[in-house]
Amino acid sequence: MRPRMVPIAAALLLIALPANTQSAPHQQPQSPAPATVTGVWRGQIGGLPGATLVVSDEGGSLAGALLFYFQERKTVNDPWTSTPGLPEPMLRVHFDGRALTFQISHRRAHPPRTLSDPPVSIRLTLTGPDQAELVNENEQGPTLPMVRSDY
Repeated sequence: MRPRMVPIAAALLLIALPANTQSAPHQQPQSPAPATVTGVWRGQIGGLPGATLVVSDEGGSLAGALLFYFQERKTVNDPWTSTPGLPEPMLRVHFDGRALTFQISHRRAHPPRTLSDPPVSIRLTLTGPDQAELVNENEQGPTLPMVRSDY
């Protein structure tokens, strides 16, 4: 009876080996690659610059600045012009793989009335390759379509 057990045990061992060799070792979940969000994001309003967001990966931490443009025209008959404001550094930056959230200072936006304003929460939501929407979460207003380039 013993000789019969050896072939059965060998067959079971051969069946079990491929299953064990194919299983992947335990891996830590990886954080989303910031490469999809780094670069220069530009948004236009009426064919003129509306916002520019620069995002870089500084040794594993995302950093950057957001610049809004002020659009105006002198009279209703004049063409619109776009003038850059002051860039504001991104604060409390978080990227979950689909959305980049951060805050910017609002103190210098419209001085002197904004000098005591708290930071503004901003969200950049990826919508496709090199495409995103920028929104001021404090106002929940319209989104600004953004297009990414490498710099």
